[in-house]
Amino acid sequence: MRRALHPYLINEPFGDPGLYVDFLFERRALMFDIGDIHAMPPRKLLRVSDIFVSHCHMDHFIGLDWFLRICLGRERAVRLYGPPGFIAKVEAKLSGYTWNLLHRYENDFALEAIEVVDDRRVRRARFHVRQAFCRETAGEYRIEDGILLDEPGLRVRCALLDHGTPCLGFALEERQHVNIWKTKLAELGLPVGPWLQGLKQAVLEGWGDACEIAGPLGQSFALGALRDCVQVTAGMKLAYITDVVYNTANAKRIVDLARAADTLFIESVFLDEAAARAADKLHLTAAQAGRLARAAGAKAVEPFHFSPIYREREPELRAELERAFKGA
Repeated sequence: MRRALHPYLINEPFGDPGLYVDFLFERRALMFDIGDIHAMPPRKLLRVSDIFVSHCHMDHFIGLDWFLRICLGRERAVRLYGPPGFIAKVEAKLSGYTWNLLHRYENDFALEAIEVVDDRRVRRARFHVRQAFCRETAGEYRIEDGILLDEPGLRVRCALLDHGTPCLGFALEERQHVNIWKTKLAELGLPVGPWLQGLKQAVLEGWGDACEIAGPLGQSFALGALRDCVQVTAGMKLAYITDVVYNTANAKRIVDLARAADTLFIESVFLDEAAARAADKLHLTAAQAGRLARAAGAKAVEPFHFSPIYREREPELRAELERAFKGA
């Protein structure tokens, strides 16, 4: 059975940081950071429903302009999440353009910006095409355990980290993964199709066997009659950490956030021989990243955000991280 989530780095490890997570069986994707995204096909960008921005340094945020250009003229809404001060930065980007022709668009593209104020609070603002992207305040809300996005099938948590400026780390947790046995569907004379999303949702939400599921061609079925067509497995967990200084407070928060991740995507900017330089620039070394991954009990670790000074020494960065991750 294939996993429902397919994560991959947007750029090669010396390029701008960013992670794209595709939902293989849905027309949807998530992004973590939005730096240089020009290499991504527009069809991929148009799947994105939520963008999680670690912080607003240029290499993590400059791609919002290109994303906006791709999305204009389409009826859709996208949520953006970022650290303290994030709403003002989104507003500043939008106000940098002239929008006098927006009334010609038939569709109302919208952005919702969610700013993590602190460990317990977020505030929101909306920006609509039909309002010429003028800021509409949407209030302040409490969050628990850093949870920014909470859906029946998945959730995204954050942790506030230190990069000389507040910076967010993220964990994407698939609650459970529902696979469909196509052979067993065929035995019942049922086709695959969009109706299976309703079946998956019912299983994830814990519906009883007597509950009715909408099937193809206007049919309906008791959930219990379809149980044998479904396999439920443990969900996938991904963690994304970049642009953090190595200190005790950051290490604890990173380990807690990434604990038992199937894959931890983590910056590995310098070799450990340059640890002083890494500390001065508020970044991790490959060895520090490997030790954090090991402490978190991650099953796999994927390094990125390599300093360009190692363009000819990439294998050394990877080898140093692997040694630390394996405790060698």
